[in-house]
Amino acid sequence: MTYRPPVEDMLFTLREVAGLDRLIADGLAPELDGGVADAILEEAGKFAADVIAPLNRVGDNVGSVLKDGAVTTPPGWKDAYTAWAAAGWNGLTADPRFGGQGLPHLVQAACSEVWNAASFAFALGPLLTAGAVEALSRHGSPDLQRVYLPRLVSGEWMGTMNLTEPQAGSDLNALRARAERAGDGSYRIFGQKIFITYGEHDLTENILHLVLARLPDAPPGTRGISLFLVPKVLVNADGSLGARNDVRCHSVEHKLGIHASPTCTMIFGDAGGAVGWLIGEENRGLACMFTMMNAARLGVGLEGVAIAERAYQQALAFAAERRQGIAPGAAKGEAMSPIIQHPDVRRMLLVMRAQTRAARAICYMTAEALDRAHREADPATRKAWADRAALLTPVAKAYSTDIGIEVASLGIQVHGGMGYIEETGAAQHLRDARIATIYEGTNGIQAIDLVTRKLPLGDGAVVREAIGRMRETVAELGRRNAPSFGHSAARLRDAVDSLERATAWMLEALASGRAAEALAGATAYLKLFGLAQGGTALARKALAAQASLDETAGDRGHAARVVTARFFAEHIAAEAPSLERAITEGAGSVEDGAGVFAA
Repeated sequence: MTYRPPVEDMLFTLREVAGLDRLIADGLAPELDGGVADAILEEAGKFAADVIAPLNRVGDNVGSVLKDGAVTTPPGWKDAYTAWAAAGWNGLTADPRFGGQGLPHLVQAACSEVWNAASFAFALGPLLTAGAVEALSRHGSPDLQRVYLPRLVSGEWMGTMNLTEPQAGSDLNALRARAERAGDGSYRIFGQKIFITYGEHDLTENILHLVLARLPDAPPGTRGISLFLVPKVLVNADGSLGARNDVRCHSVEHKLGIHASPTCTMIFGDAGGAVGWLIGEENRGLACMFTMMNAARLGVGLEGVAIAERAYQQALAFAAERRQGIAPGAAKGEAMSPIIQHPDVRRMLLVMRAQTRAARAICYMTAEALDRAHREADPATRKAWADRAALLTPVAKAYSTDIGIEVASLGIQVHGGMGYIEETGAAQHLRDARIATIYEGTNGIQAIDLVTRKLPLGDGAVVREAIGRMRETVAELGRRNAPSFGHSAARLRDAVDSLERATAWMLEALASGRAAEALAGATAYLKLFGLAQGGTALARKALAAQASLDETAGDRGHAARVVTARFFAEHIAAEAPSLERAITEGAGSVEDGAGVFAA
C-alpha cells in the first residue's frame, strides 16, 4: 500500500481553518506569499511518498539493532535521512542565524504530518532534534548556540531528550541522575536514563543528549533539577569531532511498535563522568526541558493525525477492492460486491475520515496560534495567542493521538481477518500508534493540564473566548441552512452547549476546592473539547466548500468536505451530551471506586 499525501486537503485546512492566508495578508509571513507554502508541501509530499514511505515496512520488519554498543538502523534509512537533511527539511522553522529557514510553524506542522505518515519511526528522530533546537535556541548560552546549533539545524547532528529513569516516569520528583561541577565551567553527569528515543544510531556522527540531573546542593523535588547538554562525541575548539564522551547505550527496547526507532537505555558516567554543559540556570532545568516538551507535544499530536491518515488510506483502498456478499442495491446478477458498498463499512470509513480531518484541523489551529504568539507586533496580542496555543496544545496532543489509535483499529476491522495478519501492514499502524498516547506526557496528564492549568487562564476568559469562536461557526452554519448540511448546526450547537456547561462546572469545582471531582472528569472533558473544536473546524471547511460548490457545482473534493463535516456532527459530535453528564455527574462513582481496589 503506497502513501499519497493529501496535499489538497491539508492546504485547504491551512487556509480555511488555520488562517494561512490571513497570516500572509497581515504581513506576518511574507516569505510564504505567492504560493510558496503550496510548493513546499508538494515537495515534502513527494519526498515522503517516494523516499520515506517505501522504508516503513522494512523498518518494522528489521528494526534497529544494537551490537557492540552501536545501533544500526534498517537498510536504506541512513541514505534517506542524509538526503532528507541535505534537502533542508530539518531547519524549516529554525533561526536563519544558525542556518534555518525561519518559516512558520504552520508549514512545519504540515510537513511533519507527511513525514510521520510516511514512516512514524523515521520521523521520531527529527522530532526530538527539533525540540533540542528549540530548547538550545531559547535557553542555551551564546557559546553553546555557536558550537552546536548550526549542526543541529542542518541535521548533521541529531538531538535527544533524557528525562525518564526506572523510578521516575511521569513524576520527575524521583529523578536521581546527578551532576557535579568540574571547575572549568563544565559538569560531569552520572546516571541511567531509559526510553530514550534515538539515543544511539548510525544516522549522524554525533548525538546531542539533553539530560536532566541534580547537583549535590540542589533543593529537593522538581525545583532542584538542571538541564545539561551532553554530546556523544566531544567537540574540539576548531569544531572538529574529538574523543568519545563517557556515555553509552546499554540496551535497545523490544517494543510493540515503531521498531525502527531505537528506544535506548543510556548510561552516563561509567568512566569518571560524562562531560556536559549547563543549559539555562542551575536548578531551573525543568523549565528549559518543558520548552522542548511543549514543542514536541504538537508534534506528537501530528503523529496521531499521520498514522490515522495512513490507516484510512489503506483501509479505503482495501475496501474498494475486497469483494464479499451482496450489498443493498447491487446490480442484479453481481456475484459479490466491493465491501465499500456495504453501509457499515462505509460508516467505518467515514468515522476514520472525519476523525482524522478533525484532528488535523485542531493541530493546524495550534500551529497558527504558536505562529501568531511569536510574530504579532503587539505584546498583548502575542500574549492572547500564546494563551490560545497553551489551551489547544493538550487537546492537540491527546485528542489526536486517541484518534490515531481508534482509526488504526478501525482500519484493521475494515480489513477483517486480513487486518489481523501482519502481511497486509494494517496491524503495524495500530502497533505504532499505541505509543503516542503515552509519551511526551500521557493523555491523562494532558487532561489534567487542560483542566487545572489551562481552563483557569485569564480566570476562564481564554476558554470562554474559544467557545465563543465555536458558537460563531455554528451560527453561520445555521444561517446558511443548506440542505447538504443536514442536522449539522443543531448537533454542533448541542456539542458547544455541553462544552460550555461542562466548562462552567469545571471552573466552579476548581474554585470551590473540589479538585478531585474535576480530575475525575478531566479525560472526558478533553474529549468533549476535541469533539466541539474538531466539529466546528470541519464545519468551517464545509462552509467554504459549499460556497465554492454554489459557484461551481460538481467539485468532488468540496462535496466530500461537506459530507465529512455533516457525518462528524451527526454521528461523532452527537456523543457530547453523554460526555457532559459523565463530567458533571460521574465523579462520585470514580471516588467510590477506590473501595473496589482496596486490598
